[in-house]
Amino acid sequence: MFMLKKLVFFAFIVLSTTLFGQQKRMLPYAIQEGTLNEQFTNLSNMSRSQAGDFKLIRRTNLEIVRKNVLDSIARYQKEITALKTNTSSSTGTISALRDSVTTLDAALQTERHKTDSISFLGIDFAKGSYHTMVWSIIIVFLLAFLITLASFRKAKVDTNEHQKTAAELQEELQNLRKKSLEKEQLLKRQLLDEQMKRGS
Repeated sequence: MFMLKKLVFFAFIVLSTTLFGQQKRMLPYAIQEGTLNEQFTNLSNMSRSQAGDFKLIRRTNLEIVRKNVLDSIARYQKEITALKTNTSSSTGTISALRDSVTTLDAALQTERHKTDSISFLGIDFAKGSYHTMVWSIIIVFLLAFLITLASFRKAKVDTNEHQKTAAELQEELQNLRKKSLEKEQLLKRQLLDEQMKRGS
């Protein structure tokens, strides 16, 4: 029997603790915990039913939920403002990066133009046409040099031939003079001989 009293007493304590714990959840701070949906559900459970679809809600409970809703709205508005600020700063950063990309692209095009062209006498030429022009000038100068060299050699050969011909003519002239001198001397002797023969 004593044991039965202890068992009944223990069961009473367990039941009262369980009921007290359930009632504790129904107290006003129970509507302060959880999400807004859970708070509205707890508020509805804590309210008394009145004539069908109507419920009586304590003003303090309603004020607690109202304060929680306003706090949640304020927090969400702060988050939205922070997101908008981040978005606007991100937009500014993106715009600055686009401007930077545009500037770098223009600088890249300028550098490509500089590396793909060569300035000669203040005129910009594409590398290909510049190389073609330079090689054309080199070929023209080479041809002019070869023509000048060939004409110089021809002039030298012609000069040598003329000198050789002049030397031959000079030698021939000398031979003719010699022969004519000899003939003249011979004729003078013959004349002298004739004159001597006549004069004797």
